[in-house]
Amino acid sequence: MIDMSHESSSVKSIFFALLANLGIAITKTVASVITGSGAMLAESIHSFADCGNQGLLFVGLKRSKKAPNLNHPLGYGKAIFFWSFIVAIILFSMGGLFSIYEGIHKLSSHEGLSSPLIAIVVLAVSAVMEGASLWACITQINKVKHDKSLWKWLMTSRQSELVVVLGEDVAALLGLTFALASVGMSMVTGNPIYDAIGSIGIGALLIVVSMFMAVKISGLLIGQSIDPEVQADITAFLNKREEIEFVINVITIQLGAQIMVAVKAKMNNPETIDQLIENINRCEAALKRHNPSVQWVFFEPDVR
Repeated sequence: MIDMSHESSSVKSIFFALLANLGIAITKTVASVITGSGAMLAESIHSFADCGNQGLLFVGLKRSKKAPNLNHPLGYGKAIFFWSFIVAIILFSMGGLFSIYEGIHKLSSHEGLSSPLIAIVVLAVSAVMEGASLWACITQINKVKHDKSLWKWLMTSRQSELVVVLGEDVAALLGLTFALASVGMSMVTGNPIYDAIGSIGIGALLIVVSMFMAVKISGLLIGQSIDPEVQADITAFLNKREEIEFVINVITIQLGAQIMVAVKAKMNNPETIDQLIENINRCEAALKRHNPSVQWVFFEPDVR
């Protein structure tokens, strides 16, 4: 039996990221006021944006559980894709564009840094906390990716919320690296231009990550099939059923944590129409037991 419902992993990853980002955001904000670092301010805005993003992911998970109705007969599962896409937009605007703006402003103002050592200590502590958040996220991903590499899972995963948390954590760690390097160079050389360059670099990084996430999630929003390996497993399972001679075609759509399956198959010589209907019903029930994420099955018998 394959259980594609991994809501617990998603909730834990989002919760860990929220706790880490909230603590980091407050610490960075205090440090940016003390030091006057543009890179530090960019990082604090990034962390606060991440906190809001995790809140939106919780909203998406909750809305995706709403029961189907006349207006939404297949349920609200894709709500998590919508809110994940909004998170990518926020990361682009509040994170990336603001960081670039702050860096350009610092280039023209040439303001020096106050107490840069404080900034370095705060950034180092933040890197440790972000590393812990990333480790927690990867730990949850390892529970659902099975024998896939992390990259292959990222390319094929339909869990947009986990993809977003992973992208945010990676971007945060790389951003902290940029900030550490820029503040360190400013401290060593006494030239604040490095701090400004660091802020611009962080902004560019966030824009790249947000665009990757937006492209990834847009496919799910439009209507994407399920993981190819899971679809192959469903097809193989149906082909082994004694009621089915062979499967002609299987079409699937990922609807949040749930799956819709449309099957066209040649049935094994039912004696009556009633027996044909009974055989189809047995196949549908067996498929839902085999993969509990399958919520809707549309079965069409054919002779081709």
